[in-house]
Amino acid sequence: MTFSPFFRKLTLTTHITFSIGWLGAVAAFLAISIAGLISQNAQMAQSLYLALELVGWYVIVPFCLASLLTGLVESLGTPWGFFRYYWIVVKLFLTIVATVVLLVHMQLVSHVANTAMLATFRVADYPSLRIHFVADAGAALLVLLVITAISVYKPWGRTQYGVNKENEQRKTGPLCISTTRKPWGLYVLIGLICLAVLMFAILHLTGVMGGH
Repeated sequence: MTFSPFFRKLTLTTHITFSIGWLGAVAAFLAISIAGLISQNAQMAQSLYLALELVGWYVIVPFCLASLLTGLVESLGTPWGFFRYYWIVVKLFLTIVATVVLLVHMQLVSHVANTAMLATFRVADYPSLRIHFVADAGAALLVLLVITAISVYKPWGRTQYGVNKENEQRKTGPLCISTTRKPWGLYVLIGLICLAVLMFAILHLTGVMGGH
């Protein structure tokens, strides 16, 4: 299924809008987390951690899910496809992992926000969590910047599946093999980032980080 030019531009615009919104919301989460880290005032800290929960559930999570959904729709309705290009596979993998980690992380944010509403809440009782929120937001921002860079530079060519699909569509000529020079340094960099994100997700899911 291929969209018309109008719907292709519409889905692209929608996807870019939600992706930028996701990136901006994470930047706001990072700023609030830093403010919560350096604040020594209990009332201020309470307000900041309640704000983290609101920004997380009502801004970051919706924009994240919308970005993932519109990205899938865009791939389905355009010649890019899901698995025809390496850069799309890497971007999809990073987005899915980031979404899973976000949903797990928000459980901890909600827990801290609920605790902050109690009269016994003391900001000094959560030194590791305050640092943890800043580190999580910084890592998420880095991953989103990498995803954005991949979308712009499209650093890798077709997968073997993509080559086969193109040849099936053409039904003529020899096998089409991309002659684009492969930037192996970038391959290694993205591989390391993928590994780091995967390990980060495993640590969250197993409860090693953040006192889950």
